[in-house]
Amino acid sequence: MTPARATATAERKIFLIATEESGDRLGANLMKVLRQRLGGAVRFEGVGGRAMAREGLTSLFAIEELSIIGLAAVAKQLPKILRLIKRTADEAIEARPDVLVIIDSPDFTHRVARRVRAGDSQIPIVDYVSPSVWAWRPGRARAMLDYVDHVLALLPFEPEQYCKLRGPPCSYVGHPLTEQFASLRPNAEEQQRRDASPPVLLVLPGSRRSEIRHHMAVFGEALGRLQSEGAAFDLILPTMPHLQGAIAEALQAWPTKPRVVIGETEKRAAFRIAHAALAKSGTVTLELALSGVPMVTAYRTGAAEAFILRRLIKVNSVILANLVIGENVVPEFLQENCTSEKLSQVLRELLGDTPLRRKQVEAFARIDRIMSTGDEPPSVRAADIVLATMRKARQGN
Repeated sequence: MTPARATATAERKIFLIATEESGDRLGANLMKVLRQRLGGAVRFEGVGGRAMAREGLTSLFAIEELSIIGLAAVAKQLPKILRLIKRTADEAIEARPDVLVIIDSPDFTHRVARRVRAGDSQIPIVDYVSPSVWAWRPGRARAMLDYVDHVLALLPFEPEQYCKLRGPPCSYVGHPLTEQFASLRPNAEEQQRRDASPPVLLVLPGSRRSEIRHHMAVFGEALGRLQSEGAAFDLILPTMPHLQGAIAEALQAWPTKPRVVIGETEKRAAFRIAHAALAKSGTVTLELALSGVPMVTAYRTGAAEAFILRRLIKVNSVILANLVIGENVVPEFLQENCTSEKLSQVLRELLGDTPLRRKQVEAFARIDRIMSTGDEPPSVRAADIVLATMRKARQGN
């Protein structure tokens, strides 16, 4: 047994790595529960953002250094990325923590984890948020056996996939959205607005500049076409402060102008009154489904990335809502199929009382049961597995 793990009463050291805002929020909630479980006898080290900093983590570097989107940008920044991977792994090995928790961002965190396992095989490693092994590159699951001791899954179908793919142990801990029903579901007054005329139509082009660039023009054309065909709607575009400029510039070419709302609170308020949505595929589709908002989804990316993804993706849908429900109830239009004609046609259906709309509403009503974690919030379930993995490693040393 190493000196760092010598006694059961010693302060525990937990090394966490989160390099994106969503992972930072997961990490912060996990840290809160771990501190409660350990009676405060814990020290956190690693990489994180503002939320984890508020819980006591001093990050090795600002996670904004890794906010790189697109193959070309990654290639240009590759030497810097590799330096940060090496630095993070070296720091983790030197710290000799009781457990290493890598959170999402697999292109970065898994490279760190492999280095740590090679440098000190006694450090247990937990992966919080499974990479999409069920969608593309399924061989990653089996490869993870070499450097991951347990996977914490956000989606209920993922543990079964790890069994099929012969990956490491995987447990469904729950998606953080399941803790946010109150902010997603309408009250009586909001429901009245959701059902009133003109219907509120949300447009959600993405949360990254590259997504804004790829989606805003075709979304604007689809909405203009819908309006010119006589459809009435109250258009709302939720976005975040750092994207305001890019959104404002793209909106100049739109024939119909939305009301732009800024920030997470305003976005959720818009969800609670929305009748339908036009959205870029991603986590937002799960938010909309949990809110009970019927949608049409789309995705466009650069030609090089599209070429690669077409050859790698192994699922019949890329929409999280469809994957969780187990049925393709949400229409999706990808790459060359993402046209204003197709999008406007489905939007028109969703604005009325149609079979397509009713099918989505009925399917979304099943999501609570499918994603349920009982009485335990996801962060509590995650923390308990992290601690169990840590105890198992100590017993084996």
